[in-house]
Formats: sequence, C-alpha cells, structure tokens
Amino acid sequence: QSLRKEKMQLENVINRLIKFLNTRIQALSLSVTSGGIDNMEKYRYIIGQINGLEATKQELSNLLEEDKEQNEKGTVINLNTKQ
Repeated sequence: QSLRKEKMQLENVINRLIKFLNTRIQALSLSVTSGGIDNMEKYRYIIGQINGLEATKQELSNLLEEDKEQNEKGTVINLNTKQ
C-alpha cells in the first residue's frame, strides 16, 4: 500500500508540473502573438523556451502513459493463502 501511495504522489507531482508547463507555455505564446516582442533575438529566445517546455511536457506525459500501460497489462493474482 505504501508503494501505491508513493506512485499516487509521484503522479500528482508530474500532473502539477504539466499544469505549470501548460501555464508557462500559454504565457509565452501570448507574448509572441500579442506583439510584445520587439526584436528577433527575443522572439527566437521565447520560441526556444516554448520548444523546450513542450518537449519536457511530452516526456512527462510519456512517463505517465508508460506507467498506466504497465498497470493495465495484466492482473497479478496472489496465490499465497497464508494469512
């Protein structure tokens, strides 16, 4: 049960990180689309940040998906009848 609790805590942390990344990506995207960038250097920098955050978000999502698939692959039956 302790392992299950730790997995849930880890999932919560990953989901919070993904939420933060989404918020940051939206803010950066808004600055690009609203015309708040006055030179090409800043534009490239922000686009680079967005790309890096998107890649990080994808990796975190992949980790969650892999864990979910492992949990759904099969059912483990405890044959130990001693209690």
